[in-house]
Amino acid sequence: MTGRVSDAGLPLDGVRVLDFSRLLPGPWATQMLADMGADVIKVEHVEGGDPSRHNPPMAGDTSVYFRSVNGGKRSLALDLRAERSKAVIRRLFELSDIVFESFSVGTADRLGVGYQDARALRPDVIYCSISGYGQDGPRSSVPGHDLIIQATSGILSPQPGSLPHFQAGDYSAASMATIAVLAALRQRDASGEGRHLDISMADSLVAMGAIALGPGLARAAGFPGEPRIEVWGANPRYAIYPTVDGRTVAMCLLEARLWRAFCEAIGRPDLASEVERPEQRHSSHGARGDEFRSVIASWCAARTAAEIDAVMGSLGLPVAAVATADEAVSDPHNRQRGIIAQDDAGSTPVLANPLARAGLARPERSAAPTLGEHNDAILAELGLNNERGRIAPSRGEDARTGS
Repeated sequence: MTGRVSDAGLPLDGVRVLDFSRLLPGPWATQMLADMGADVIKVEHVEGGDPSRHNPPMAGDTSVYFRSVNGGKRSLALDLRAERSKAVIRRLFELSDIVFESFSVGTADRLGVGYQDARALRPDVIYCSISGYGQDGPRSSVPGHDLIIQATSGILSPQPGSLPHFQAGDYSAASMATIAVLAALRQRDASGEGRHLDISMADSLVAMGAIALGPGLARAAGFPGEPRIEVWGANPRYAIYPTVDGRTVAMCLLEARLWRAFCEAIGRPDLASEVERPEQRHSSHGARGDEFRSVIASWCAARTAAEIDAVMGSLGLPVAAVATADEAVSDPHNRQRGIIAQDDAGSTPVLANPLARAGLARPERSAAPTLGEHNDAILAELGLNNERGRIAPSRGEDARTGS
């Protein structure tokens, strides 16, 4: 395990993960498992490796994106179509507790690395397949890119031309996969049985859509679905406003006490009602909504984002400037919490695992591996020294899941 951070005392110390996934959902999930102590062997195509190695921006010759979801792993470069790789895969299946794949549906079976292939060699294997729409269903053959998942889930903003800035489909599937694997491991401890986990990006995102899909759920039950929860902009107290210096600030004044404190601070106590009903919290505030919006907009438009930050921060109110990426990376709060950290390469900041504070993840993550960096070491561990140097590239790749 040369070059790996010590895993002693971590929850998954001694667990081996064989990772065929690439791009975002699978790699983020397996990085979480690596952070918790698992030995993750990332199997990559010998020709180019995981496509996300080439995603901009770059830090030197390494993708920042790739580094952010592949730290703490070991890279094994294989041509899965080559006969000479079969012995390596068979041995890895025998020794792996968990297998991840994110190929298009049916591809893993065609390559000989599907669930039944793994189970034949390791009956108690926990095998996790991450795809856009699951292993069955009308859309199961559609490639799982985040934007199409958000579009069909009902989560995407209905505003024309509005595009998301966060890969909700990818990360919801990654989170669900991590939870599923940990639950399956716990179940295997009790029963001795493994299982195939069918994790769909669409399923995962829809399952998290209580607010966005609430009106539809109500209408499906025969109710009008109105009024709805108003959060993203329709509620003037939960919206984004421009400032005099061309920045924007986020107002999050849902609770009556917070609204009252804000109104006092800006010299407009008359805007706050003495009694505010619970259902008003997530509403457009009816006839007074336009007045609220006008007053807030005028107050923000007369001040810089920094001035608003200072005033609201001193009062402990949830109002703050919308941060740029650079500001978030250098934010003293993020730095103190340790969520912006360094891996053992030390040259470029990385996004740390928040579970480290609870002692459930590595306090320091080893850097994402170079392509095939651990081939010789892994083959030696498998007792396959005769395969060293015999892995050759092939052309063509299948559609994969992720952004």
